[in-house]
Amino acid sequence: MSVQLWTWILVGITFALYFGIAIWARAGSTKEFYVAGGGVSPLANGMATAADWMSAASFISMAGIISFAGYDGSVYLMGWTGGYVLLALLLAPYLRKFGKFTVPDFIGDRYYSNTARTVAVICALIVSFTYVAGQMRGVGIVFSQFLQVEITTGVIIGMAVVLVFAFLGGMKGITYTQVAQYCVLIFAFMVPAIFISIQMTGNIIPQIGMGSRVEDGTFLLEKLDNLHTQLGFKEYTEGTKSTWDVFAITLALMAGTAGLPHVIVRFFTVPNVKDARKSAGLALLLIAILYTTAPAVSVFARTNLIETVSDQEYTSLPEWFKNWENMGLIAWSDKNEDGKIQYVNGDATTGKPEFTAERGASGERLIANASTETNELYVDRDIMVLANPEIAQLPSWVIALVAAGGLAAALSTAAGLLLVISTSVSHDLIKKQLKPNISEKGELLAARLSILVAIIVAGLFGIYPPGFVAAVVALAFGLAAASFFPAIVLGIFDKRMNKQGAISGMIVGTILMLFYMIRFKTGLIGVLDPLPASEWWFGTSPEGFGTFAMLINVIISITISRLTPAPPKDVQEIVERIRIPSGAGEAQHH
Repeated sequence: MSVQLWTWILVGITFALYFGIAIWARAGSTKEFYVAGGGVSPLANGMATAADWMSAASFISMAGIISFAGYDGSVYLMGWTGGYVLLALLLAPYLRKFGKFTVPDFIGDRYYSNTARTVAVICALIVSFTYVAGQMRGVGIVFSQFLQVEITTGVIIGMAVVLVFAFLGGMKGITYTQVAQYCVLIFAFMVPAIFISIQMTGNIIPQIGMGSRVEDGTFLLEKLDNLHTQLGFKEYTEGTKSTWDVFAITLALMAGTAGLPHVIVRFFTVPNVKDARKSAGLALLLIAILYTTAPAVSVFARTNLIETVSDQEYTSLPEWFKNWENMGLIAWSDKNEDGKIQYVNGDATTGKPEFTAERGASGERLIANASTETNELYVDRDIMVLANPEIAQLPSWVIALVAAGGLAAALSTAAGLLLVISTSVSHDLIKKQLKPNISEKGELLAARLSILVAIIVAGLFGIYPPGFVAAVVALAFGLAAASFFPAIVLGIFDKRMNKQGAISGMIVGTILMLFYMIRFKTGLIGVLDPLPASEWWFGTSPEGFGTFAMLINVIISITISRLTPAPPKDVQEIVERIRIPSGAGEAQHH
């Protein structure tokens, strides 16, 4: 059977499963809509948390980033997995014991202020919309390539799917759908990795295969280093980032992970604090399966890509190359007019490819914005995982399986993020501030209407993405680190922290992070161009600036809290109480 037919079959089966679960797990109360009724088992919650976390960025983009960045890409592995350790140790059990299932609700009650709650709602919306835009675009890319539809159509289909299991079931429907999605995405990621590891090194375990020898007796990583140096790239195993920037990016990603609102809410779906700890640990183990495999997938994909396309005649290239070229995610410009692809270090185009209506002498799509550099090949990093099975000539069902996995990853995270957006509006804004006497039925209706509006807005971001969306998805972590993480940690461990300090810290941290993103990453269209890396403050990249903004947040929060009145006595007692293990009593004299 063809790849497209296999894709229709596998995607159809998985979507039927998701819809069935959504109908079975319909939410009948606000508690079921917001926290799945609080009765989810630790294992199910761990799987759902892992699926919620492993977004299109993890499934599709992370291995692509590592494929091109090499050693420097390790910061994403360290930051995103290390963040779960922080979450399990510093946040999950204490927030669960505090009993508030959204970050704005915790901040509003801990800092006894609706102003603090509103600031937290705004921060949650900024972080969540920044993150969800990339998920919807990822859905569109997967659908457009494997189902042969336009990206816009792919995004609309994704919106409809998320709408069904989020609108009907809320957190209850999303939780059990994400359990199924975890199984799909991890199977889809591991199967091609195992196939290619056996194919290239004879080793069934990809993590070991990455460090094994290939047919000519050299180590795979040594072979890739040699391929890189021959083409003018830096060695794959050589890092270029400064020690400070590696530290800053890693810490920003860790703190951002621990502060992401759509992840924190998952620990309220289990019955008690003990189960929250268990599910955090299980989620880390389940996530580690993909995250330890991603470097191997990156090495396999990078090696296969170079060997398949470098110095090859365009007319002899396999069908997968031309399929991705028609998508605009691979581009070749025959600068020396020899009919062969010269893939060397340098930019093939000035920005993303801009194709003309004509075809070249070899049948290639002509590029209007080809650069003057020697390199002739443009490859979008996001296609590496999706194209890897095609490059390795794996069976059609494996290629289709990756499509189903990519969709599961993008849809599971999009659903979690959209629920956070909905909850921030219906619970933290309407119920807690604008209309405190709203009935449960009215609040549930507001939540569903909020999620409908959120899906429409997220879909528009996917269909008409700002030029910087792909670049700033990772920066959502910096925003979470700069805004939420200090307020949550200090709220748990510093009973002297008051509303004035928390509000000031969140506002300054968020504004500082947004300013740095605009000046060094995105610019302002028609007003300002992004500044070059040579202008970075203290050598800190935009991806790592969340650490700097977070430290400023902490300093401002502590300083202002010490210069203003202490929190009320009852708030201080709550802070002390949530840190006492259950069952602990007063110390006894002997």
